Amino acid sequence: MTRILTTHVGSLPRPDDLIRTMFAKQEGVPVDPVALEARTREAVAEVVAKQVEAGVDVVSDGEMGKPSYVTYVADRLEGFGGTSQPLTYADLVDFPQLQKKVFGDPGRSRRRTPACDAPIAVRDPGAARDDIDHLLQAAGGRPAFMNAASPGVIALFFRNDHYATREEYVHAIADAMRSEYEAIAGAGLLLQIDCPDLAMGRHIQFADRSLDEFRAEARLNIEALNHATANIDPERMRIHVCWGNYEGPHHRDVPFADIVDLVFSARPHAIAFEAANPRHAHEWRIFKDVALPDGKVLIPGVIESKSNFIEHPELIAQRIRRYSDLVGPERVMAGSDCGYGTWVGQAAVDPDVVWAKLAALAEGAALASH
Repeated sequence: MTRILTTHVGSLPRPDDLIRTMFAKQEGVPVDPVALEARTREAVAEVVAKQVEAGVDVVSDGEMGKPSYVTYVADRLEGFGGTSQPLTYADLVDFPQLQKKVFGDPGRSRRRTPACDAPIAVRDPGAARDDIDHLLQAAGGRPAFMNAASPGVIALFFRNDHYATREEYVHAIADAMRSEYEAIAGAGLLLQIDCPDLAMGRHIQFADRSLDEFRAEARLNIEALNHATANIDPERMRIHVCWGNYEGPHHRDVPFADIVDLVFSARPHAIAFEAANPRHAHEWRIFKDVALPDGKVLIPGVIESKSNFIEHPELIAQRIRRYSDLVGPERVMAGSDCGYGTWVGQAAVDPDVVWAKLAALAEGAALASH
């Protein structure tokens, strides 16, 4: 039987000193770029070593050099000089006290989300190169992936104040992000494109639309993504689909069954998605009725990203087997629901617990492989 490999979604706990420096940078405090680059390189080496020690097969740089999985693009692309309005999370509207708690998180309260107020263009074609070099050096030939924001999620967080239509806006983002996507894949790394827009976008960006209208918007995002990755082998790519990495009720989440066909239409061959948290753990059953297309691989989250419970390896193995029994073990990799450092300063899970959870993930995957 094929051994079940392990991975995760990308972001991991950052060192405290790096967090303080990145907070300062976000707040406009002068930061020595050479010193920051050196510390980031060290942090990547440290976080890769910890992943290897925990038993993770396909590692990442932990997004050590990014303030978040999406807002980093404001430093790499021209055209984002405005200010976006705070987003409304439909599930939190019903629970105002919880809403204050979620948005009071140090990571979310400090994040900067500019608006598009000018034509989008690549500021520095080699901007992703430092991140790539850090990971290649730290991985030392091990399988590794690097995250990049999807056109749709950039459009979700950064309001459009320039382009005449959302279609023009999303495609302009796609054209600008193409060079980053190609640079990552061209360096021999797996490209993970983060696509919360395909799920979270339903209750945040398009909560006032019908399901059919949302699906049309999601289809537009996928068309732009497929256009931007047209020159990349699908087997060198994976996407991550999630409903938002925050501890909320999530009772407004769109069911996976309502979007899974759209997710299948994206070019990347591997699909990472939330499958451990209480709102989506039951959705493994959809693969009893929905055939996984040829060339696709599933990376279900089998450990949570918002809970300090360390999942029992036997439970992890059970979760993995639910999928492997339906689609075949050779088409399943074990992952996490979301990242553990989505925004700088956000830490729902204690950093030491993160590594224990990843070690349990490796142990559970080993159990599921026998």
